[in-house]
Formats: sequence, C-alpha cells, structure tokens
Amino acid sequence: MSSGQADSIANRDTPIPVVQIHPADDGTPTASGIRTPKNSTGTSHRLSASKLKDKLESLGDNVSREHGSRMGDKMFNLLLSQVLPGEDLSDTSPPEDDPNTPRVKDRRSRTYVARPNFSIPTMSSNFRRFNARIGVAFIFQNRLIHLFTWKQPTQTLSFLLVWTFLCVDPYLLPVLPLASGMFFVMVPAYLARHPEPEGTVDGYRSSLGGPPLADAKTIKPAPEFSKDFFRNMRDLQNCMEDFSRGHDAVLSLLTPLTNFSNENLSSMIYLILLLVSCSLFITAHLLPWRLIALLGGYALTALGHPTIQDLLSTPETEKFVSDAEHEGRSMLLSLSKADIELETSQETREVEIFELQHRALHDTVGEYEGFIFSPSPYSPLSPARISGDRPRGTPFFEDVLPPRGWRWSDKKWTLDLLSREWVEDRCVTGVEVEIEGERWVTDLHYEVLESEGDKDRKREKLKKKVNNGSKGSRDIGEQEKEVLRRAWESHAPSRKGEWRRRRWIRAVERMPVRSSE
Repeated sequence: MSSGQADSIANRDTPIPVVQIHPADDGTPTASGIRTPKNSTGTSHRLSASKLKDKLESLGDNVSREHGSRMGDKMFNLLLSQVLPGEDLSDTSPPEDDPNTPRVKDRRSRTYVARPNFSIPTMSSNFRRFNARIGVAFIFQNRLIHLFTWKQPTQTLSFLLVWTFLCVDPYLLPVLPLASGMFFVMVPAYLARHPEPEGTVDGYRSSLGGPPLADAKTIKPAPEFSKDFFRNMRDLQNCMEDFSRGHDAVLSLLTPLTNFSNENLSSMIYLILLLVSCSLFITAHLLPWRLIALLGGYALTALGHPTIQDLLSTPETEKFVSDAEHEGRSMLLSLSKADIELETSQETREVEIFELQHRALHDTVGEYEGFIFSPSPYSPLSPARISGDRPRGTPFFEDVLPPRGWRWSDKKWTLDLLSREWVEDRCVTGVEVEIEGERWVTDLHYEVLESEGDKDRKREKLKKKVNNGSKGSRDIGEQEKEVLRRAWESHAPSRKGEWRRRRWIRAVERMPVRSSE
C-alpha cells in the first residue's frame, strides 16, 4: 500500500484484522460461516456478520481516534512554535550591538547550569508523572491545615506540648524525625500487614502477633484518569493559586520598601537593618531564644483558632491594622526625609585615550606620522610591545566610543598637559617627556644611548678646547671658535625612538539604564 493514501493502515502500529470465509459443511459459503483463522490450539472461533461489522467499526473508531490525537498534537506543537520565540529560551543575554543594555547574569540560563531545554512532549510527560506522585505532599498539607485550624483541639494541644518540649530542650530536635518515622510510617505499615479482625468472637482478644494476614502496602503512582489523579490536579490547581496570592502579597508589601523606588525610604530601611544586624551580631547570645521560639509557636498556633480568625476578620480589626500600617509608613517616610540626603548630580568619570605616532627607526630626520588612537600608551616595556603585537585602537577620534553605560559630558577631547604625572603614575621608563609644547612622550633610541658613552669623551674634549680658546688663547679667532662649537654640536646623535604618544582626556557621565522586560 502507498503511505500517502488517507485510508491506508498498513504502515501504522495498530493490528490488522485477518478474516477468512470458510465454506459451510455442504460446500457452500453462508453468511453465518465467517470464522477467524485457527489459533495456536488448532480451534477456530465463529464470528457472525454483525459481530464482524461491530469489530471493524470499533477498529475504525480507534484508528480515527489515534489519528485525531496525533493530528491534535501536531497542530498544538505547530501553534506553540508560532507563539514561542525562535531562539533558545534559556539565552537571555543582550545583543552585542546594543551597548546601553545592561548585562545581568541569568542564573536560570543554560550557560549557568546545564539543564534540558523546553520541550512540549517532555513537559507533558513530566507533568503526568509529577501529578501521579504528588499526592503525598497534598496529604501532608491537608493534615497541617487540619492541625493548625483546630479541627481536633486534642491534636493541636498535643502539637503544642511537643513544641514546648523542643523549645525547653532543643537537643530533642534530632529525635523528632526518628519518632515521626516510627509512628507515622512504620506503625501504619505494620498494622496494614496485621489488621484487626472484622468480626468479634466471644472470648477472643485481638493480638498484633502471629503471622502477617495481609499483603504489604506499597506506594504506587496514581493511575492516569483515576480519581486520585484528578484529585491531585485539583489540589495542584489550588496550591498554585495559593502560591500566586502569597507571592503577590509579599511583593506588594516588601517591594515598595526595598526596591529603592523611594530612595530615602529604602535607604532608611537599609540603615535600620544594618544597625539591627550589627546589634544582633554582638548581643545574639544574650537573648532568650528558647522563650522567643516558645511564645512565637504558641502565638502562630493561636492565630489559626476559629475564634481568633473571627476577631481578625471584623471590620474594626481590619481598619485598625490598616491605620497602623499607614502610620508606620508615614513615620518611616518622615524620618527618611529628615535624615537621608541623596546626591542629585550625575556621577562623572574621566576617560583617556592615547594618540600614537610612528616613525621608522632608521629614519632619523623624518617626521612622525599619525598611526592610531589606542586605550594603552604602548610603552617600551609593555607586554604588547615586548611580544611584538601591534597597538590596537581606531585611526580617528570620532570612532572612540564612551564605555558601556556612560555618555560624553564634554563636547571634545582635551590634551593632558601634565605629561610627567601620568608617566610617573604608570612607571613608564625608557621615554623622553616633553613638559612644554605638544607634550609628546617619545621612546629613546637604545642603540644611540649605548654609543653615547664613547662619544661623551669627544664632546668633553671639544668643550674644553673651546673654553680654553675663549679664555687663555688670544691667537684663536672667532671663526675658528664657531667652527669648533658646530663640530661639537654635530656629534650629538638623535635620541628619539620609533614611537611617541600623548594623552587626551574627556569626561563621561552615567546614563539612565533602560528597564528590560
């Protein structure tokens, strides 16, 4: 069969029915003589025409249902592929061509921790497996609600008694999980294997001894589409709603106080937390923590009592709590405005760029030519210079950009006239510094410096000869003195090396950060 036909089932995973029409005993086929092939035992089962019709129709319904399910999954995946972004959801880093977007480390990104990517089939499978196994957590949650809402006061009072023992003697805390495992896990499991008798017998006294009478209980995931499975979905739905409400309530209470939308108020709260932290760091060992934990546990448990809940839900109590909260915020606001002063001027910094010029080393009479604007001075002993790398930068002033998150506050670059200061701050050696004029810092020609030692003696002789001739000898004329002086000056070699640089500065200021969604 061709796989492209709509009615073809040859290439599917469903079983294909095979039927044969056997003739009747008299050799003529009859309508009631339709039988399936013989099975492994050699017997055959008769199948009437009506039953065959029903079986074929049910088979067609299963095939159409499976085909519709697969088509629905494909359509759902196609719809999600159109709605969801095309890039990896775990990659939230800003684009490289946007210098103003802040780079925030995303701790949920796959670059931070290796986790599988989002997938619709994986999400569906994991949800079904999770929902089939989450029933234990909801049972524990319901028991806590039952305990702290005083449904059975004896159980709540028993909890308070246990809490009192733990607060009085905290060393009993490791006993709590062990005792819970014995009484809430192992005892029910033993009672399940040794159940109580259903009927009563005269003179019979129940005993937990003897051989086990029932199978051991095993915790299994809830089957799909069972009552427990849908109960878990209901509890999960309610739990998500409770978490969303609690999350929004906490954010609405704490976010305005801590996100520095009002910098005076957040700064005051930060100072209060700092002072309290420092005080507790010194005096924490002096506080009665056992009494505090005891009273706190009793207070929280008492808040769940129905009578207390009725008192808290009255309009008078709600108005009192609202007024107290409003007064507390007003007091903090007034205190913060009186004691906190914020700086309104924009933060500024100074950035630098070095203008590098180059001249061939053998060209002692040529002029330096502009080469590049580099963020480093490319000094003679810099790592890039020693390794033979060329300086990096841009050939034009206009191409120099401010740092990321900053903008220019000055209109143009300014030449740094304190050339000796920045040379000394960087401990740059082997250079000649101009303290006047264009403030170039030029490399020294080391080969010339090495040969200057031999030539110094010749210059000293010429100087002495000129000085002696000008003072003691009247036979030497003025023309001869000028010739000797020029000869001495001509022996002074060029000390300038291959590179020279000067520093330009410009002020920048912080620019407002765009909030990212």
